[in-house]
Amino acid sequence: MSLAEDPAFFTLLTGSFLRLVGRPLVPAPDLGPDWLYASAPFAVLAHDTGADPLFVYANRAAQQAFGYGWEEIVGMPSRLSAEAPERAERQRLLDAVARDGFVADYAGIRVAKDGWRFPVTAGIVWQLVDEGGIVRGQAATFPLPA
Repeated sequence: MSLAEDPAFFTLLTGSFLRLVGRPLVPAPDLGPDWLYASAPFAVLAHDTGADPLFVYANRAAQQAFGYGWEEIVGMPSRLSAEAPERAERQRLLDAVARDGFVADYAGIRVAKDGWRFPVTAGIVWQLVDEGGIVRGQAATFPLPA
């Protein structure tokens, strides 16, 4: 089963967001993994805990923003979502998230597959922490660029 429709991964995303950020990621309790993946009007991405973290999830809104399909973005090093000059700032952000649990109101420049640079504003980046306290990665959400 792909993480796009995996209920356990949905619970990890939404549960850790609720515990750390203090509000729900999805607007209604009856909305599940299918809604978050296919219909959410905001981007959600997640990467693993590797030394060079790889994307493990990108909903359709995130795929639209970055111009990649599921098969292209999943498995891609998440650092490639930022251009080289922006990567040091991105790493500082990820370090702050690891230290503090989440960062809200994140803003930065990201790069799409075709090289188009787009702003991310009002982003939230959080630790993916399961109910046992084990860090499984980090995730981000942001409204789609206008």
